[in-house]
Amino acid sequence: MNGLIALLGSGEYLPIMDPIDSVLLESVSADGHTPRVVCLPTAAGTEGEASVQRWMDMGLRHFRQLGAEVSALPIIDKTSADDPQYEAQLEAADLIYFSGGNPLYLFETMQGSRAWAAALKAWDRGAAYAGCSAGAMILAALVPDVRTAGLRQVEAFNLLPAVSVIPHFDRMQLWRPMILTVLRSRLTGDQYALGIDENTALIGRLNQTWRVMGAGKVYLIDHAGTQAHAAGEEFKLPDTTQERT
Repeated sequence: MNGLIALLGSGEYLPIMDPIDSVLLESVSADGHTPRVVCLPTAAGTEGEASVQRWMDMGLRHFRQLGAEVSALPIIDKTSADDPQYEAQLEAADLIYFSGGNPLYLFETMQGSRAWAAALKAWDRGAAYAGCSAGAMILAALVPDVRTAGLRQVEAFNLLPAVSVIPHFDRMQLWRPMILTVLRSRLTGDQYALGIDENTALIGRLNQTWRVMGAGKVYLIDHAGTQAHAAGEEFKLPDTTQERT
């Protein structure tokens, strides 16, 4: 992935994300052309047609208002992820945006698919990646299996040096006050997880500096403790060799 990466805790396609998505669009429009955005509702593929359509419509409205050329592709299962009709649009995209839903379903649907292969070509070319909630989680080493209430974790794409990405982190701490204890108990050596608050994004490039944007904070969590980074702060992700659990 050579372009910008945005990891969002929540808030996809809402006005609060306008400054964040404007940064992404500016990063891929240096030559003056109108950025081409592809929105993918894949993570909501099990939620029914109405939910999928809602995410697609929200993505179209949001990015049109920001002046982009945007399409929303109904890639919602393995069959559609392997449909060759979507390859050209994905390969030509300047920004590929995954909205939220079930992280394990998203990973299993995209893994080894034509759609993922086409998206990788776009990212290698310098296209930006945006993933909200589930879309952020699949880039880490592991994603939780929601069928086991997150007790079981499954190997994911491992494109980030973090073991896991935990979205909705501020709400999670209210719902599950022991989440930090559980997270740390799973980390060994130099492993770490990223917690991202709602309406908040961590934006950066692999092996470069990352910046926090939005309403909340981003947390770097390791076995020893937690570092909180507020909006406007910049920091580097530790580059570590992941130990799979």
